[in-house]
Amino acid sequence: MFAVCTGLAQAQDEPEATVKFNRDVKPILAKKCFACHGPGSQEGGLRLDDREVATGETDSGEIAIVPGKVEESELIRRILSEDEFERMPPEGDPLKPEELEVIKTWINEGAKYQGHWAFEPVADPEPPKPEHEGWALNPIDQFILARLEEAGLEPNPKASKRTLIRRAYYNLTGLPPTKEEIEAFEADQSPDAYGKLIDRLLASEHYGEKWGRHWLDLVRFAETNSYERDGVKPNAWKYRDYVIRAFNENKPYDQFVLEQLAGDEIENPTPETIIATGYYRLGVWDDEPADPLLHIYDQYDDLITTTGKAFLAVTVNCARCHDHKIDPITQANYYEFLSFFKGMKPYGTRGSVAFSQKEISGSEIISAHENHHREVRAVEDRMNQIVRAAIEQLPEEERKEIRKERDRNRRREKMDERIADLVPNDASEYRELKKQMDGLREKEKYLPAREFALAVNQSDKKPEPTTIMMRGNPHVPGDVVEPGFPKFFNEPKPEIPEPKDGQETSGRRLVLAKWIASDKNMMTARVMVNRIWQFQFGRGIVRTSSNFGQLGTPPTHPELLDWLATEFVESGWDIKHMQKLMMLSATYQMSSDGAEKGLAQDPGNDLMWRFNSRRLTAEEVRDSILLVNGRLNDKMYGHGFYPKISDEVMAGQSKPGDGWGNSSYEEQARRAVYIHVKRSLVTPLLSTFDFPDTDAPCEERFVTTQPAQALGMINGFFANQQAEELAKRVRETGATTPEDKIREAIEFTMAREANDRDVKVGISLMNDLQKDHGLDAERSFDLYCLMLINLNEFFFLD
Repeated sequence: MFAVCTGLAQAQDEPEATVKFNRDVKPILAKKCFACHGPGSQEGGLRLDDREVATGETDSGEIAIVPGKVEESELIRRILSEDEFERMPPEGDPLKPEELEVIKTWINEGAKYQGHWAFEPVADPEPPKPEHEGWALNPIDQFILARLEEAGLEPNPKASKRTLIRRAYYNLTGLPPTKEEIEAFEADQSPDAYGKLIDRLLASEHYGEKWGRHWLDLVRFAETNSYERDGVKPNAWKYRDYVIRAFNENKPYDQFVLEQLAGDEIENPTPETIIATGYYRLGVWDDEPADPLLHIYDQYDDLITTTGKAFLAVTVNCARCHDHKIDPITQANYYEFLSFFKGMKPYGTRGSVAFSQKEISGSEIISAHENHHREVRAVEDRMNQIVRAAIEQLPEEERKEIRKERDRNRRREKMDERIADLVPNDASEYRELKKQMDGLREKEKYLPAREFALAVNQSDKKPEPTTIMMRGNPHVPGDVVEPGFPKFFNEPKPEIPEPKDGQETSGRRLVLAKWIASDKNMMTARVMVNRIWQFQFGRGIVRTSSNFGQLGTPPTHPELLDWLATEFVESGWDIKHMQKLMMLSATYQMSSDGAEKGLAQDPGNDLMWRFNSRRLTAEEVRDSILLVNGRLNDKMYGHGFYPKISDEVMAGQSKPGDGWGNSSYEEQARRAVYIHVKRSLVTPLLSTFDFPDTDAPCEERFVTTQPAQALGMINGFFANQQAEELAKRVRETGATTPEDKIREAIEFTMAREANDRDVKVGISLMNDLQKDHGLDAERSFDLYCLMLINLNEFFFLD
């Protein structure tokens, strides 16, 4: 007892380390040292990410890190060495003085290591108490301000109300506010004006259209199969609608996870939960693979990749052919994870996609169709009996010829006119049966429509054993494995209940789903709150939001991440609650302006001293243009539509125009989330503005600036057509003079009043177009409107 108390006393007296390995030291070592002395390579026997190795003797007999003794640590001597053959790192830039100081301080404080942050249980940290009171509006700000104070930085001032409402509208709905909405918000001086604005936007149906698109990126949503034929995935749009509705209804995230991974295996599945399993059918599929078995395992790998990254932010797929080189995932572990999906039928076979189409009609509709089918079969069977009897009366050669026709319906058609001659006793009955069949076919037109969903359809109750595939080759099976979770979770082997009578599947996916959606899972809540943060603030607390492994970037604010994860679970996995919490923070409400000290000390804004400005996404660009010119069609859900695509773009397909429809002009004005997503023919405007590759999960879209964007927005058909619609809307207001037209156009596009400079620039541009290019007044105003929707003020937030 005394020893325990003494140990506690010593621990209390020991000062807390000011430098943290995961937060401060590991990023430096990862950037400068791990290439030669990390998880993948250990030159000279030195591995700096492992304390036991790093503080032990290397091959040379030296000790790289001597805890508490900087002067005896070979690592520091080699970093400071003037000898080019000894100096570390041998290539690239040397350590900066401040980086060296961090490592020295860490060694002096005992060189304490921590386990990889993501593989540790979620903590429940107390929000720190910053020195400066009054700025923080909620616990998020306390975490942010504490780090800023530690670094000697100050947070930016609050953004203007105009900036805040535009930021909130785009982040939550993907659409801009109108001038009237901005002015009403600016005029509302009540203390809860901003909170009421957020509540209204979270309740908007446009919210699900914006946030559903984020999820669709993660699960590689597309409505076709890829490869040369790139055939349509029937009913894929129903999964898209499920996601939009789930966000609008604020479906608890754990339920959202459960329905997608095991919506057919839960108790009392519904059409909605069946549609959710369309998640499994969104990947690429080759209807004519060169190696069918390999393609089946490629589809499993796609599911492992997507599930691992989207829900857990781990790269399980890296262990398909060998043990993971970095993270603690073995090849056996990969196939244990694959085993959860084993038995689920592949997407389809050539000529049939029945495995991916499940009926979700109501019981009355199913019963009506089944009864009708029985009636049809009974009539057909009797007609076929008569036909067979007639065939027996044919001469042998003719009989052989007619039997070559395997389709019973075609065989019956060929024999139709000969029944009376060959089997006269059955002729009258046959005529009556034909009348009955005509009546049944007419009746079928009035039956209620059956409904199907892209979903898991058919899954083995007792799957075949899962084996390790040697070097990832499915033709070389190895040892048999059972379902298992990634090893670093330190979870016991899952218990797979014995299937019950009447159960159609093995129930394995439900076991996996419940584990992922558990509040005890150390990754799921962290991953999702990091994604919410990323889409609210422009980047995640963990930048690599689909890789929390050792090759990912560490969190900039690990305690904040864990606090948010805990809050998320305690809120009942309430996504909208987390969004409002973030948006009500002073951190979210900061200006995005630059500050000399912040830009010099933290140019990447890792410490969140300002808000990150951003360009509109591809969908926001398109939808905003349609909104400001008055053409946006608010129709929600249902089949996707086909925007007009030029013949030149169509020519890039193996069969130009194949699989691309021709939607009406009104339908083409719907929101971009409803555009039919064809893998081999992405809408050019979306592609130009960084729409993601749909063959793999997309955690974060690139944001590029490249010539095709300007060319498309100046010369493209869509931009010019919609600019003309904007000009038409302006004319319909009754504005006649150039000045009045400019003021109306500015109000529609920028949601503000035009100033004198706006008018002067507009008049000058239209005069030049008329004088130098011979355009008339109407066409010059069309091009002025085109110029407006190309301005940075229109394209960028803040």
